[in-house]
Amino acid sequence: MSEDTETRPVTLAHRLEFAFVWLLARILRLLGLERSSRLMGRTWRLVAPLTARHKRAQAHLRMAIPQITDSEVRSITRRMWTHLGRVTGESFFLDRLAREPDRIRFDDTTIAMIPEWKSGGSVIVSLHMGNWEMLGICARRLEVDLAGLYQRLSNPLVDDFLRQMREPTYPAGLSSKGHSAVRRLVAHARGGGALGVLADLRDVRGVTVPFFGHLAYATPFPAMVARGYDMPLFAFRMRRTEGVNFTAEMVRVEVPRTEDRKADIRAATANLHAVYEKWIRETPEQWMWAHRKWLRPGDMKLPRGA
Repeated sequence: MSEDTETRPVTLAHRLEFAFVWLLARILRLLGLERSSRLMGRTWRLVAPLTARHKRAQAHLRMAIPQITDSEVRSITRRMWTHLGRVTGESFFLDRLAREPDRIRFDDTTIAMIPEWKSGGSVIVSLHMGNWEMLGICARRLEVDLAGLYQRLSNPLVDDFLRQMREPTYPAGLSSKGHSAVRRLVAHARGGGALGVLADLRDVRGVTVPFFGHLAYATPFPAMVARGYDMPLFAFRMRRTEGVNFTAEMVRVEVPRTEDRKADIRAATANLHAVYEKWIRETPEQWMWAHRKWLRPGDMKLPRGA
């Protein structure tokens, strides 16, 4: 058990939730990778539309893509839940996925950028698309010294259990967000390693940037590190192709370096989200539309000319 888990209070609800996750993991491991992925995909497709998150996802789709039809909204959200269920089922098999490199294909642009990715310190930012848990597996395959940063769960037992499954896929380890972890990982990147982080979630303490024609909350952390320490900033995604197979794609994101540090960070964060938006439009069913990414409805629309 990690130090964080030992110092965080554990309730009966935490223990019951952990028991469920532990049992689910054991059952899925017995079923195997392919069957677990299909089973969880079908389960989520049936259950998730009964929750409030389903209506939220549909509302976000209509807001982001005004021309979308009702039938397209229903189709995309059903496929989204199937996809997210598959990710859940696959998350218990990261060790096996790491041993089966043929499940991941790198597109030509990404292959061309590998030397730059490996040449020194860099910031790699992914999003909740495809199977985002496989970023570390890709780094190991390419021999990139990647350290991961993640947002820990409220349940310390479940958090520790899942972290122990995920951490071996990251060559330089996986740390939960916190001041000491951030300093350590930034030092790792400054020493020539790579820092990996998911950056598409809501951060109300961060900055606001355009996203699908509306203002959205975003973390400035990746751009802040890249701009502050003169490192390249890369956007990375794992796009599901068929079944438990993926294509890894990476593009370099422009980071302005002017005398206005805050403006540079905001601009780089906006550039990153422009890449995210392009990717999401290509495969909208592979992104988490239920997440509260945008500002309140009355504040979301961009001003004219923005």
